[in-house]
Amino acid sequence: MTDIVLKEMVKCGVHFGHRTHRWNPKMRLYLYGARQNVHIFDLKKTAQKLLEALEFLSQAVSQGKSILFVGTKPQCRPLLQKIHEESGQPVVTDKWIPGLLTNFKTIKKRIDYFKELKDAAASGELEKYTKKEQVKLRKKIQNLSAAFTGIEDMEDLPDMVFITDIVRDHIPVLEARRLKIPVIAIVDSNADPDLANYVIPANDDAVKSLEYILNLVGEAVTTKKK
Repeated sequence: MTDIVLKEMVKCGVHFGHRTHRWNPKMRLYLYGARQNVHIFDLKKTAQKLLEALEFLSQAVSQGKSILFVGTKPQCRPLLQKIHEESGQPVVTDKWIPGLLTNFKTIKKRIDYFKELKDAAASGELEKYTKKEQVKLRKKIQNLSAAFTGIEDMEDLPDMVFITDIVRDHIPVLEARRLKIPVIAIVDSNADPDLANYVIPANDDAVKSLEYILNLVGEAVTTKKK
């Protein structure tokens, strides 16, 4: 990793962790120190772990494996949506449905129902119902859309899960670990790195930091596909 890239990481605020009183001691390995009571990541270690994660993701895609991206923070949504559009990989950007992984067969039935309703609306088939029934069905489509848009083409459990914040989105992390699905995650200074198989120690809040990391991740999961 060159100094130019490290400088770019600094410019994007990748190196800023949380305030020192909010840290997880397990992250000590990835920290350079503290400045004005804010932990600072050792960017050489961040760069090394990021490269390892990118290589793992790239190889996975080249082998035809699927990656479920999860990021429910508002600042993650457009970034993950871009990855979804360019790679075809499933994403969850609104809310996590409990049991999406651990109870996938049941959730899949709801996804299929959502797709059927959408197709019916697009084809005009809903017109055969009364006005009241149409309103009810369109409302149902709207509600299901918030939950299933981004994963409606997911036919099976993913081969791995990428999490942008393992503190905020801890439920999918736990579900993935329960099923022994590898977890790749951006891990801030307040998180437990032991929850991820591939740790990217970095700022998981700042838009610029997320853009820097997720743009590289997007390239890694689309290059092999093209």
